[in-house]
Amino acid sequence: MQAIQTQKAQLQTSVNTDGVLTLRSSGDWTLDNLDEVAVSLKSIADESRAVSAQWAFSDVGRVDSAGMMLFIHYVDVLGAKGCKVDITGMSAEHEKLYQLMRRHVSEHIEEGSRLSLRIPNLLAYIGRGTVELFEDIVSFLAFIGENFTVVLSSLRHPASVRYGAIARNIEDAGMRAIPIVAVTSFLIGVVVAYQGGVQLEKFGANIFIVDMIGISISRELAPLITAIVVAGRTGSSYTAQIGVMKITEEIDAMRTMGFEPHRFLVVPRILALMITLPLMIFLADVIGILGGMVIANLHMHLSYTEFLHRLQGTLDVKQVWIGVIKGPVFAWLIATVGCFYGFRVSGNTESIGRYTTISVVNAIFLVIACDAIFSVLLTSLGI
Repeated sequence: MQAIQTQKAQLQTSVNTDGVLTLRSSGDWTLDNLDEVAVSLKSIADESRAVSAQWAFSDVGRVDSAGMMLFIHYVDVLGAKGCKVDITGMSAEHEKLYQLMRRHVSEHIEEGSRLSLRIPNLLAYIGRGTVELFEDIVSFLAFIGENFTVVLSSLRHPASVRYGAIARNIEDAGMRAIPIVAVTSFLIGVVVAYQGGVQLEKFGANIFIVDMIGISISRELAPLITAIVVAGRTGSSYTAQIGVMKITEEIDAMRTMGFEPHRFLVVPRILALMITLPLMIFLADVIGILGGMVIANLHMHLSYTEFLHRLQGTLDVKQVWIGVIKGPVFAWLIATVGCFYGFRVSGNTESIGRYTTISVVNAIFLVIACDAIFSVLLTSLGI
């Protein structure tokens, strides 16, 4: 079998009086012959910018995929630097390979361009999110201001307060929420007692489980867990109720008839929840401590009498009051956020689900953030 003679790939360059760069390729542009050509092409590409170029391919012998890919790559590199490249002298065989490889390279370039757009798209997404967040904050502050104006007007005219609506909302937000709040609080007491008891038993300090249960539940856990449950249950219902009224144009009809939606829809809900949540927090205190007492008796063999006697000596009334006082603040946040996103519902029923989810997430976040502020502030004041 006769070996195929190969000629070394070469590249000659020249610049005419018009400033046109001429590239003349010759030899076999195959994988084994491309090292020197690749170096030359890189040097030419680094030095050339915004020039006209003519690339002659007529003296080229054999070309494999590696050689054609190198050729196409530097055609594209020169084009990206503003150079206009005219290709001449390709044979029919070379033209077929060029078109085949060009389609393959174009797909990768398109994919690469999509990849290069990810960072600008990410920045645009962050920018839009920031603008929307700023607009939401401004709208929320305006909503709070409008509610505050309505509340002041109601205080000047007590007869305008809708006491019946407040009573109905107290029933919906309070009485009907008692079972879930009671069960959740009991389980929280069980978890705190069980996990705390396991650690305290290692040091023979079983009696201190009473301190842990009494203070942690009454001061922090009961208010926080109750507020989270209410945000998921009542806050979402506020958004959904007002959102449905917005879609069915009931709110527009109220404005047309001269009724202020904030006075009739928002203020009763906020006041009802501010009355209800402190009472539910106190209930959660009692049931949570009861759950901890049961586990302390079963797991740590601490009698109920001993538990209550220790609790009376360690749990100050101020700890209970700190938890209860958080209630109106948490309630105001939950009700305001729920009603605010209810008024933002528009278009179709899909937006109800979207804004309901947003209201619950934001209400829970604000409750946790507010509780953290309470903890830092009260601790720094020594309370």
